[in-house]
Formats: sequence, C-alpha cells, structure tokens
Amino acid sequence: MMAAAAGGGRAAVLSQPVTFVTGNAKKLEEVRAILGNSIPFRSLKLDLPELQGEPEEISREKARLAAKEVNGPVLVEDTCLCFNALKGLPGPYIKWFLEKIGHEGLNNMLMAYDDKSAYALCVFSLVIGPNADPITFLGKTPGTIVPPRGPTDFGWDPVFQPDGYDQTYAEMPKEEKNKISHRYRALAQVKSHFAEAKYAFQNES
Repeated sequence: MMAAAAGGGRAAVLSQPVTFVTGNAKKLEEVRAILGNSIPFRSLKLDLPELQGEPEEISREKARLAAKEVNGPVLVEDTCLCFNALKGLPGPYIKWFLEKIGHEGLNNMLMAYDDKSAYALCVFSLVIGPNADPITFLGKTPGTIVPPRGPTDFGWDPVFQPDGYDQTYAEMPKEEKNKISHRYRALAQVKSHFAEAKYAFQNES
C-alpha cells in the first residue's frame, strides 16, 4: 500500500499542503498538537454530505468528495464511539446521538446491559489528489462508558474512560490524552506513511 501511494518508489509531488477537512476547533487543536510540523497541512471546513455505512467506507467516500472539491491532497477524519453491548453502535452516528440525548442519554442506552465497555475509533482517510484512491488509517482505544466527569466542551470525552486510567478523556491533561487517544493512534500511522512515502511538496507562492 505504501509503495503504491508513493508512486511505485518515486515520491509523488503534491501541489499544495494537505487540506485537513474539519469545522471542529477542538479536533483541529488536537491534530495540530499531535502532528506538529511533521506534515505540511492547512484546515478547511467543507459541507460534505452525511454518509451512512461502516466507518471506513464513510471516511473513504468523504475523502474522495473532499479531494474533488479542493482539487488537491486532503485528509478527512471520522470519529466513532462504539458500545460493545450494542455491537458497535452508535459508531459513526455518535455526533447525532450526543446532540439529541446528551451524555446522560448515552449512559441510559446501556442501562439494560451489564457490559459498559466501549471503544473509541478514529478513521483518517488520505487522498493525494482528486483521482487517487483513499488510504485509510485506523486508531482504536478501548475503554468504558461512565457517568460524565470533567469539562463538557469536547463531545463525548466526559463519558469515556480509557482502559488503565481512572480519569475520563475530559479529565485527562491534553498532553496525556494525546499520547493514548484513538486520534493519536491513527495519526501516528499517518505520520509513518508520510515518512515512508516521502511525498514532495511544491512550494506555494
């Protein structure tokens, strides 16, 4: 996969920095903190259709659509919160569940189940141009759904307690969360891919 993405051994030349598609300021803050200067990228909010399907399929299709709009390399991210008792739901629809029923409602969904385990899943899809195939990177962090604790300014972080910790994502210092999160694990693969593929960037004027 890596060799194909890099043009069969020759570095692909990208005409502009990678556009990270997001309108979420907190998400952008984490991505900047994790990536640092390892990959030239900029952010852009695009109104892409809300797709349905499995997380990886959704991410890949969004990346294709975004690459056509931007006419250049893009990176899109889909974040899922998956309850094991519900066989992976809410999954990619967590944003809508959170908006409608809140943190308490997420806990109530599991009231009838002994199993409160869950996992946070992050899927990044990279497309290096409007006609290229997406490359996906998955990061997964197991944990438990708990009554909300900590600041409530970032999604479902207050109800997710990663395994091996006694704090929720929301209670953890940002630096600590960014070392173990689903987003970190997916972005570590993105960074490795860029290091191996050796993409070359044309300087923008």
